[in-house]
Amino acid sequence: MKKGLSLSYVARNLVARKLTTILTAAGMALVVFVFATVLMMAEGLRHTLGGTGSYNNVVVIRQGSQTEVQSTLTREQARLIETLPGLATGAHGEPRISREMLVLVNLPRKNSTSLANVIVRGTTPTGLEMRPQARIVQGRAFRAGSSEIVVGSGMARGSFGLRVGDRIAFGLRQWNVVGVFDAGGSGFDSEIWGDGEQLMQAFRRQAYSSLIVGLRDSGSFEALAEAVARQPQLKVDIKRETQFYADQSENLANFIGVLGKTITIVFSIGAIIGAMITMYASVANRTREIGTLRALGFRRGNIVWAFLQEAMLLGLAAGLSGLVAAAFMQLVEISTTNLQTFSEVVFSLILTPQIALDVLLFSVFMGVLGGALPAFRASRLEIVDALRSV
Repeated sequence: MKKGLSLSYVARNLVARKLTTILTAAGMALVVFVFATVLMMAEGLRHTLGGTGSYNNVVVIRQGSQTEVQSTLTREQARLIETLPGLATGAHGEPRISREMLVLVNLPRKNSTSLANVIVRGTTPTGLEMRPQARIVQGRAFRAGSSEIVVGSGMARGSFGLRVGDRIAFGLRQWNVVGVFDAGGSGFDSEIWGDGEQLMQAFRRQAYSSLIVGLRDSGSFEALAEAVARQPQLKVDIKRETQFYADQSENLANFIGVLGKTITIVFSIGAIIGAMITMYASVANRTREIGTLRALGFRRGNIVWAFLQEAMLLGLAAGLSGLVAAAFMQLVEISTTNLQTFSEVVFSLILTPQIALDVLLFSVFMGVLGGALPAFRASRLEIVDALRSV
């Protein structure tokens, strides 16, 4: 019994038809590029928001609110939460709680007439200590009781371009940018921070948006949740800070994923048809060769497998090309609107090993779909008819 045709034989057949192979692979590579970019966008968004905050911090918002912007908490509620068990304490025994206020403000983009919703967070010195991942990289931190603000690195780059020394008007005041902080690519990089009490005065707010509560240890969350449940007058929801921000990424990430995959499916149909045409042309041009192989004792299954290998190699080459092109998209920073908070979020695309594997499997699958019918047609050629062909 004859063994299967060698992989080198299959590869040489692709190289022999350079032009058609390159054109078909280019079309498939474009589809792979789109597919990879979509997955990288969704992953980048999840990484940005999912990596926001600390596991040992808890976000407290009004019951039923989906975001901090929608929430209001009274000073009485804040004082009551300070008395609950499971809270971390500071150097003087005071509970580690940051009373925070969030508001969306419209800021103009550089070199554009369009406006974008940007989160302005009023926080406290305790709030800054509870977020050690946010480091001042230019200028200095804002002073308590002043009209000073610091901007995230995402606001200092790209379409906003805020700099130390800039003055921004919102909340019936002029605010001085005194520093830029970097929060490690998290969602905080898309925010502006200032003194909470000053911002509440500027926006005439009497209530907080949220409380950031530090846990005594990682196992204290359950004790705090039970204590909150025993205080019906609180009417608040609590989540670990990391989970809270990860949940806010899901709507937009899912939307990007569904839209991108739909576009990819439409494009992939054209790519599969292109691969199918290429493989049919290969069968037509190699009819006598196929007849010779059959006469030498190669079985129909050997012929089918050889053509499927050829199609898979074509798909793999396209997948590698598209993936390499998509990898450069990690250098691009995207600014878009978070569908959960309707605020601007700046993030970068991320290519993970799992995405690379999924993309390559998808490209090989496209090749198989494009090569299946031509492969079976090649195997059904009769030996005598194939050898008589011109």
